[in-house]
Amino acid sequence: MGEVVNYNRENEIAYISVNSPPVNALSLPVRTGLQKAFQKFSADSEAKAAILICEGRTWIAGADITEFGKPPEDPWLPKIVEQMEDCEKIIVAAIHGTALGGGFETAMGCHYRCAVTTAMVGLPEVTLGLLAGATGTQRLPRLIGVKAALDAMVSGAPIPAKVAYEAGAIDELIEGDLREGATEYVKRLLSQGAKPIKVREIEIDTSDIGEHFFAEYRNGMAKRTRGYFAPEQIVKCVEAAVSLPYQEAVKKEGELFMECMMSSHSVAQRHLFFADRACGKVLDVPKETPLRPIKKVAVIGGGTMGGGIAMNFANVGIPVVLKEINEAALEKGLEIIRSNYNATVTKGRMSAEQMQDRLNIISGTIDYSGVGDCDLIVEAVFENMALKKEIFGELDKVAKAGAILASNTSTLDIDEIAKATNRPGDVIGWHFFAPANVMTLLEIVRGAGTSKDVIATSMAMAKKIKKIAVLVGVCFGFVGNRMFFPYVREAQQMILEGVSPERIDQVAFDWGMAMGPNAVSDLSGLDVLDKVKSEWEDRPEDPSLWAVGSKLVEIGRLGQKTKAGIFTYAGRTAVPDEAVAKVAKEEAVRLNVKQLENVSDEEIIERLMYSMINEGALILEEEIAMRSSDIDVVFVHGYGMPRYRGGPMRYGDTVGLAKVVEAMEKYRARYGDMYWTPAPLLARLAASGGSFSD
Repeated sequence: MGEVVNYNRENEIAYISVNSPPVNALSLPVRTGLQKAFQKFSADSEAKAAILICEGRTWIAGADITEFGKPPEDPWLPKIVEQMEDCEKIIVAAIHGTALGGGFETAMGCHYRCAVTTAMVGLPEVTLGLLAGATGTQRLPRLIGVKAALDAMVSGAPIPAKVAYEAGAIDELIEGDLREGATEYVKRLLSQGAKPIKVREIEIDTSDIGEHFFAEYRNGMAKRTRGYFAPEQIVKCVEAAVSLPYQEAVKKEGELFMECMMSSHSVAQRHLFFADRACGKVLDVPKETPLRPIKKVAVIGGGTMGGGIAMNFANVGIPVVLKEINEAALEKGLEIIRSNYNATVTKGRMSAEQMQDRLNIISGTIDYSGVGDCDLIVEAVFENMALKKEIFGELDKVAKAGAILASNTSTLDIDEIAKATNRPGDVIGWHFFAPANVMTLLEIVRGAGTSKDVIATSMAMAKKIKKIAVLVGVCFGFVGNRMFFPYVREAQQMILEGVSPERIDQVAFDWGMAMGPNAVSDLSGLDVLDKVKSEWEDRPEDPSLWAVGSKLVEIGRLGQKTKAGIFTYAGRTAVPDEAVAKVAKEEAVRLNVKQLENVSDEEIIERLMYSMINEGALILEEEIAMRSSDIDVVFVHGYGMPRYRGGPMRYGDTVGLAKVVEAMEKYRARYGDMYWTPAPLLARLAASGGSFSD
């Protein structure tokens, strides 16, 4: 039978148990084991019913993702699901933990489903750019209805067992021990003379969908699924379920599944699935590295960023002290936090009691002595090296031994900041992204002297506060901002060359970015970018660098906060402004910047993206990032790059690095060597036919 699937009969009930840690994924050995187990069940004349149950912490949690993109190996899942359903004796799925994707499809191949109340089920394949390809798109509408099935599959969100029970996907909820409860349920079914219920034979209820239902559904999902390939294919599968005979619809599902599987979108989304998990692994910091206890945290600076940082810790029950320079500033900072929480309560995402619980563990101080007993102190003042060094000098005097001293700098040298202390091993960068209580990315910046237990503790704490942490090295801008700078550079250079800001942003948006580069610059604040430029000691000697932004700052157009930047603003809506075109033309004349005609969308994307890819190659060569996939994680979680592009480095691989280098040489011939010389790593990979993911 094999060790991963076991067959055991007790009286008239057979127990088919899956034991393939850690999540009982549907690997080839598991599928083979299931096939043999159900063959044995069918041949066992003394077995009247079977319970499919799993050992460990979860039911079959899904497919073995490492097999995706490889040639399928028999037995493949649709065949097993059909084999189970065709069995003439009752098969009951007994679910705990998560039954997702292929796991839930396996459960829907059973004749009945029971689950503990804490279980979750669902078809999240869309998050990998796929659809449920083992008849899931055909079965779920039969169990819970067309709209509910579409909502579940297009969102990919897991469904709590109680909700699934009320909808019809679960037949029985089990209180207490699952095995005992499932056994009692099966005995009851047998005593009632229950017969196998084949989900495929259930008629889909179309009474609640009108003639234009699918067109209306597509319109409704358009904004939230913008650019993604798989959601539309899921809708097509459900359309087929409604309009075609079952076997024809299953064939359609199989064809569309393969289209999804072979798409660049799915390849990119699967790449990110593994990248999100790999970024937490630090090669030279052993897993067994002891962690420092973090029972109390301080945040220095109570502005919007500091308040958002404090909320992350309060949200997971860690007491926080907010330190400000005086009582007025402190009260303002605490009010920012109250206001943020209150907005969440108003939206129904948190109860008033939960808000109060969080506020109760946030306190304030205007004296550095008030943070002396904290285990982690996060400095969150504005980007000024002198100020940060002054603060770290004070913290060095008052912080207890072993406290971690973290700077929320977005660009500055952590090693220089650490010199203000006598404990460089305790100093590290924690670069949160705004708004800090919402954005999932956290760049953790490792200084030359940062100790390994500080790194390990920081990575673990990031996970606790529900952040995706990427460890990076010290350079100006680290990974994210260092690569964002050429993106902004090319956007503003194109404005100087006569391309309208709104066109640049529209092309970037259509490519998939959440916002165009110019709108992002306005949101961040053009004055902030100008301040960054002034702190950038080794910036290129280029008078045209961010020249448009600097000129707009001079005339008081700072971005959204002043209702005018590269765009003017009606509320938060960006409106093109002829005054900016006039500024750009004047600056172009002053800087002798040639005006371009007929700039293609392709050129806009090449200049925005390839400039970042080249910078990423330099970052990898300098070992500022551990992996190319870490860079991708930074840009997807921190900069609004769509998951279906996979991040900038994955996008370079998708385009082909030789093509990237070819385009760079084209712009090098036009603009010179300063920005468009291919990085040595990029050039080597392109010449050898390699890729960053290699």
